[in-house]
Amino acid sequence: MSQNLLRSRLDNDPVAKAEPRRLVLLGATGSVGRSTADLIEAAPDQFSVEAIAGGQDAEALAIMAIRLNARFVALHAPHQYGALKSALAGRGMEIAAGPAAVEEAALRSADLVIAAIAGTAGVAPTYAALRRGQTVALANKECLVCAGPSVMRAARQSGALILPLDSEHNAIFQILTSYLGHGQGRLSKTAWAGAEIEQMTLTASGGPFRTWDAARIASATRAEALAHPNWSMGKKITIDSASLMNKGLELIEAHYLFGIDPQRLEVLVHPQSVIHGLVSFADGSVLAGMAHPDMKVPIAHCLAYPNRMTTQARRLDLAQLATLTFERPDLERFPALSLAITALKSAGGLPTVLNAANEVAVAAFLSGTIGFGAIAELVEATCNACIADGTAREPTTVDDALAVDHVARERAQALLAETISIGIVTN
Repeated sequence: MSQNLLRSRLDNDPVAKAEPRRLVLLGATGSVGRSTADLIEAAPDQFSVEAIAGGQDAEALAIMAIRLNARFVALHAPHQYGALKSALAGRGMEIAAGPAAVEEAALRSADLVIAAIAGTAGVAPTYAALRRGQTVALANKECLVCAGPSVMRAARQSGALILPLDSEHNAIFQILTSYLGHGQGRLSKTAWAGAEIEQMTLTASGGPFRTWDAARIASATRAEALAHPNWSMGKKITIDSASLMNKGLELIEAHYLFGIDPQRLEVLVHPQSVIHGLVSFADGSVLAGMAHPDMKVPIAHCLAYPNRMTTQARRLDLAQLATLTFERPDLERFPALSLAITALKSAGGLPTVLNAANEVAVAAFLSGTIGFGAIAELVEATCNACIADGTAREPTTVDDALAVDHVARERAQALLAETISIGIVTN
C-alpha cells in the first residue's frame, strides 16, 4: 500500500483520527447490545452513541441510555412510552416509541449501525439503514434468512457496507478481507464467490446435546436446553443452538452474505469453539478464523473496522488448549439442521417460512407448551403446509417476505393448536 493511500485512509477514518465514531445500537438490551455497551464504555473517547433502540423493557433501555449517554432513545412497544419518558426525565434525551421510532433510530446519521434486534422484528429497521447506505454491523441473521435477496440488493444499490457480527461470519469475513483486501470488503456475489474458493465452513459447538441420543434430546427440559457449554446468549438463540437450527440459519445467512453456492457451504462440529470459520481454496490451502468464544471479539472488529481496537478478551494459548476436535453433524439426531439445509437448497420462500415457524416453535417450547423434540416437528409441518398451499413462494420485496412470514406464523400457530388439542405434541 502506498504512503499516500495509507495517509488518505487514516485521514478518512474516525477511529484513526481519535474522533468519536458515531454509533446507533439497535437491540441495546439484548446480549449483543450489552456486550457492545461494555466495549464502548471501555473506550469512551473512541465512540459516541447517537441512538439506541430496544423492544419491550423500558427500564432496561433507560438504564442503557444513561450508561451510553444516548441522544435518541427508541422503544418498540408504544404502551411503554410513558415508563421510558419517566425513567429518562431531565436527561435531555429525545424519546420515542413504536416501530416507526425504531426505524428512525436506524436512520440517524452515524458511522456504524449495530443491528442486533432479535428475530424478524429486526428486519425493517435494518433494511431501512441499508437502503440509506449506512454501514451496518449485522447480528440479526433473521434479516437475511427472511428476506436475503431483497436486503442484499438494497445494500448493493445504496453502496452500504455490511460487517458480519456473528462470530462465524465475522471469522470468514476477516479471512476474506485479509485475502482480497479491505477495498473489496463489500459483500456481494462478485466479490467473494470466485472459483478460487472451494468451500466455506461454519463451526458449531454441538450445544449441550452433542453426545445425547435422539430420545434423550427429544425429552430435554428447558433448563437443559438453555445450558450452553460455551456461549452466553439470549434464550431464543440458545435454544436454536441446542437444536442446531441456529447453525442452519447461519448457513442461509452465509449464502446471501458471501454469494456462495449452498453446495460450497458446510457445518463442522467443533466442541471447543476456538475455530469459528474456515475458508478452503482451490490450491488446497485452508484459512481459519480463531478466537476464544467471546462475542466481544467480533463486536470489537466491527466497531473499529477497518482498524483494530484493544479489548480484554482472553488470548488464545494453543499449547494450553493442546487438542482441538472436529466431527460431522448428525442430521438424524438434529433434524432442525437438516430442515434448514433443505430450505437453503430449495430457496424460494422456504427459508422465510422456516424462520417464522421456528420462532413460533421455540416460543412454545420456552413457555412449556411443547417438548424440545416437537420444535423440529412443528417447523417441518409448517414448511410442508406452506409448500402445499403456495405460501412458500419466493418473496420479491422485503414487504413480500414479511407477508410470507406473517402467513407462516399463523399457519404454525394453527398447527400448534391443532396438535395440542389432539394430544400429538406434548411437553
